[in-house]
This record gives sequence, C-alpha cells and structure tokens, in this order.
Amino acid sequence: MSILKVQDLHVEVEGKEVLKGVSFEVRSGEIHALMGPNGSGKTTLSLAIMGHPKYKITKGSIILDDEDITNLETNEKVKRGLFLAFQNPVEIGGVKLSTLLVAEHNRIANPSGSVTEIIQRIREMTKTVGLSESLLNRGVFEGFSGGEKKRTEILQMMLLKPKFAILDEPDSGVDVDGLRVIAESIKKLKEENNTGYIIITHYRRILDYVNADRVHVLYKGALVASGSMELAKKIDEKGYEGVIKS
Repeated sequence: MSILKVQDLHVEVEGKEVLKGVSFEVRSGEIHALMGPNGSGKTTLSLAIMGHPKYKITKGSIILDDEDITNLETNEKVKRGLFLAFQNPVEIGGVKLSTLLVAEHNRIANPSGSVTEIIQRIREMTKTVGLSESLLNRGVFEGFSGGEKKRTEILQMMLLKPKFAILDEPDSGVDVDGLRVIAESIKKLKEENNTGYIIITHYRRILDYVNADRVHVLYKGALVASGSMELAKKIDEKGYEGVIKS
C-alpha cells in the first residue's frame, strides 16, 4: 500500500501566493477528483507536486511512502512512481513519438526486452487507447488533435505504470467515445497496478465513469470542501458558488 500525502502546501508563482495550505492524501487504488473554478490553483498544485521550477513551494511537504520528496527533481519523482498528464501537452519537434516512448520505458519502466519487443508492446497499447499506429512515426504531439493528445498521455501512463497519476483535465477536448476509452484505461491500470489517481476536472461525467472515491473543491488556493460523489452532483446542481457558500 502506497500513500501520497500533500501536507500544508503553500506555493508561489512569480512572487504571488497561489496555494495557501493545501492538505490531503491519496492511497493506492483510490481515485480522487480535484474540482474548482478557473484560477483556483488546480494546475499549480499538479505542477508543484511534480517539481516544476516555476512553482515555488514556500511551506509544507509532499510525502510518498514516508519519504519527503518535496524538493526532489522531477525525474527523481517520476522514478519513485509519480506521473503527470498535462492539461495542454507541448509539441516536441524532431522527436518521434515512438522514440520518446521507448526511452521512457527504458528509463522508468522495466527495461526488459529488445527494442523490437518494446515497440510491439507500444503498438498493442495504441490499440487499447484507440490511437492510430501512424502517430508513432510523427513528432511528439505534432499535428495531434486534442483527443489524440489526451489518449497519447494515457498511453504513456499505461506504459510507465506509476504508483500515482495526476491527470489534468483528461476529459478536455475529448469526444464521448474517447472519454470512455480514457476512463476504461484508468480503471484497468487501477485494477492491474493499484495506481492511485488525482483527476483534475470541471465535469462530473468522467467521475461517473471511473467511480471516484473522493471529491475535493479548490477555491482561491485552499481546499474548501471534500466529500463523496454526492459533492460532484451538488456542484452540477448548484455550481461552485453554491457549494462554497453552503
């Protein structure tokens, strides 16, 4: 059983405090949703957890399996089992997607097998997440649709099998079929690897698909509410303001 703890986290971005004492914990196999209005600090939280240098942690800690990983470099956090799917993945020209995936597999995942065997595994995974194999020969995210970008991030997650995955709006720019595929992949890795999740979203739909265990509302840099899926339903009915004021 692994545990990821965020304890009294305060984060500054360009001298401005964005997160003001956020605390929660996720255990293996749990799916936590992080909701809240635009600008409330959700993406800041994800990038701070992963160690982005622009997001300065001024107080608090991030604990993974009793180890303080607050100040570790991003690559060290990834090696310890953290994964982040970005809200807006950046194109990487000149690097084929297949090259990136093989490099990630060899550096982070179990490097067993020849390159040919690894490529075959990746091809099988592209089918699982509903991607065309032709995308493997393109530059990373170059010319990808929004849905293809999201599915590619899920493909990376499936390949790396992290202890904990942070998914920043995995339902953004995805059609109904794509959302089902992503949700099924999330559930599959949870069952096979006991992966825990923090899913950042504005919408209840994906949470219904994956049956989230816990829902948190972030507002102006602080967690103002936590609860079951009933909280997500309440947000649907009353909006964030209705939840925050109640």
